[in-house]
Amino acid sequence: MLQLSRLIRDLIIAVIDWFYQPFQPYIKQVTFRYAATGGMNTVFDIFLYFIFYTYVFQKQNVDLWFLTISPHIAAFLFVFPITFSTGFLLGKYVTFTQSDLRGRIQLFRYGVSVGGSILLNYVLLKLFVEVFGWYATFSKITTTMVVVVYSYVIQKHFTFRTVQKAEEAMEGQ
Repeated sequence: MLQLSRLIRDLIIAVIDWFYQPFQPYIKQVTFRYAATGGMNTVFDIFLYFIFYTYVFQKQNVDLWFLTISPHIAAFLFVFPITFSTGFLLGKYVTFTQSDLRGRIQLFRYGVSVGGSILLNYVLLKLFVEVFGWYATFSKITTTMVVVVYSYVIQKHFTFRTVQKAEEAMEGQ
């Protein structure tokens, strides 16, 4: 099993790095890998959401004996743990491979960063749509751009940081 996971990781890295070649003079490899893995995970998330919403829950409310959940929320609740896991694994083993933090620390920090992303999404959408009166789609695009930058910075400098970078930051103070 370990051999298979290494083979899959090496294949993903090889494909991403092959596409990276023309962009090498313009963008750092870690940033390109982050964009590629984040994009893959986002497409995977949307695909799974569609499958759960359309075929698993069949666009019907999910009636638990103590609570009824709308199908779009149920789909989100079922898909989130899957794409949370794939996002963490891609970040740890493909994008930010130089991090020397323990896996459980990275996982906790990843959870914190994802929680921050969810909160930031909520706050910005409320602000843009309900306070500024912007169109919802434009608000979502703007919010996504802000959250992607936040997510990259927090994952690079907090979730998957290296001890060397932390020591350099401390020396700079």
